[in-house]
Amino acid sequence: MSLLVVGLSHRSAPVSVLERAALSADAQIKLLQDTVAAEPATEAAVLATCNRIELYADVDKFHAGVAELSTLLAQHSGVGLGELTPYLYVHYEDRAVHHLFSVACGLDSMVVGEGQILGQIKDSLARAQDLHTAGKLLNDLFQQALRVGKRAHSETGIDRAGQSLVTFGLEQLAAGGDVRAWAAGRTALVIGAGSMSSLAAATLARAGVAEIVVANRTFERAERLAEILGEGDDTGTVTARAVRMDAVADELTRADVVVSCTGATGLVLTAEAVAQAVEGRTGAPAAEITDAPRTTAHAKASQPSAGPGGDENCPLDLAAVQPGFSLMGEAAVAGMDAATLEQHAAWVAGGTIDRPGRRTPETDAELITALAATAATVGRIPERRTPEPVAERPAPLVFLLDLAMPRDIDAAVHRLAGVRLVDIESLAEASADAPMAADVDQVRRIVSDEVAAFGAAQRAAHITPTVVALRTMAADVVAGEIARLDGRLPDLDERQRGEIRQAVHRVVDKLLHAPTVRVKQLAAEPGGAGYADALRTLFDLDPETVAAVSRAGDSTEEKDRPA
Repeated sequence: MSLLVVGLSHRSAPVSVLERAALSADAQIKLLQDTVAAEPATEAAVLATCNRIELYADVDKFHAGVAELSTLLAQHSGVGLGELTPYLYVHYEDRAVHHLFSVACGLDSMVVGEGQILGQIKDSLARAQDLHTAGKLLNDLFQQALRVGKRAHSETGIDRAGQSLVTFGLEQLAAGGDVRAWAAGRTALVIGAGSMSSLAAATLARAGVAEIVVANRTFERAERLAEILGEGDDTGTVTARAVRMDAVADELTRADVVVSCTGATGLVLTAEAVAQAVEGRTGAPAAEITDAPRTTAHAKASQPSAGPGGDENCPLDLAAVQPGFSLMGEAAVAGMDAATLEQHAAWVAGGTIDRPGRRTPETDAELITALAATAATVGRIPERRTPEPVAERPAPLVFLLDLAMPRDIDAAVHRLAGVRLVDIESLAEASADAPMAADVDQVRRIVSDEVAAFGAAQRAAHITPTVVALRTMAADVVAGEIARLDGRLPDLDERQRGEIRQAVHRVVDKLLHAPTVRVKQLAAEPGGAGYADALRTLFDLDPETVAAVSRAGDSTEEKDRPA
């Protein structure tokens, strides 16, 4: 097994990079085709979700495979290789299996334990099968990953630790309150009619909204989703209807909750459109809040102003700084020398630094290093002590949930008063603080056991063609010797010939039984791949015969695989 995965996810890359690297359905198809056409890879599958892009392949060379898969990801995502590389991770062989099984169980999801990933893995496998880029290894791997994920959900309480991204997003819109109480009686607009949008609509219906409006570029799909929602409501309290995309602007003025998850490559809702909707509801232009924080239920409290109190002995010329300016991030070092900045850092910590002597590039480097250490300890470069107060946000009139990647809703909507926007980026920030259930440890043990079992099965399967070729060779030797005996003893009757034939076969079978059983056991252990080579060498087996047996086995499995 030479399984390799190269990818990026919400754990390795910021949302801005994931947005730009997102692959359309056509791009995924082309990526698969180009991957199997590349020299190191013989099989390929792409797992692309709103928070991960991963390329799986069976390769014959590790380093060449990493280079080729990384290059292909960069080419098809449109993000330069140099920019993409720092965010890529690589897993090989057993570590790659462990990674996919963890993903299937929801352990690597933004919301730990969520079950939607199983459907996405199933879709990924189906796409690779349709394009004939998945061979025996990836078929076995992905099908086993689905079984492992289902086992984790059925045997543990991982569902208690996780929930769907939709449910988590609605909880953030409700600011951590009861979603049913928050949603009761509201009107919801769902943009898109794919799997995520359908889940959002069904979740909103269960939460108790009064009306759901579905908008989609293909009106027939919107109509079908609306019909399903209507048929599934036994209480009669939820009405559902479909509209065309050009009606979204009008529906936006009436909707209390908007969930958008389309495959569009550009914005579906601009900040201007949302502002106009707010104005349509209130009769007044939507105000813009400066330096508005992201709206998540787990938003961090503002840190207190730094400094020992007052401006006394502050080394910075604060009079020259614009009112309300904060010394944070890269802005802090813009136009200021290292010595001044270090003096400021020391003053914040309540001490002073006196560095007589002439400045040199070396001393500047030392000073900047010291400043970085101070910033790392404090968590940031401290602000001025008299920052402008941040305006409080008014109660939201419109709640927006953007589950698309790349984003459907303009991030500038965060700055609009009367609007609460939760997107993938703010969900990532909120989920970082989410508690993990004790069942996660049990799921991790399941993953470890399943990885070991999968590796053993793959190694055992690797030697099976060699064992079959050995038994075939033995059968050919027996057949040749029986034919030779028939020529030398023509007077034997059929009964005698049968007895001799059975006796010879029994001897050969008994001689081969123990060695072949034992070699399969040894081959299943870690590091057992060399036993197949040893068997071929000891019995002088034709490599082409072994390969032919392996191809025949793959063809049989492909024919028997359910559609």
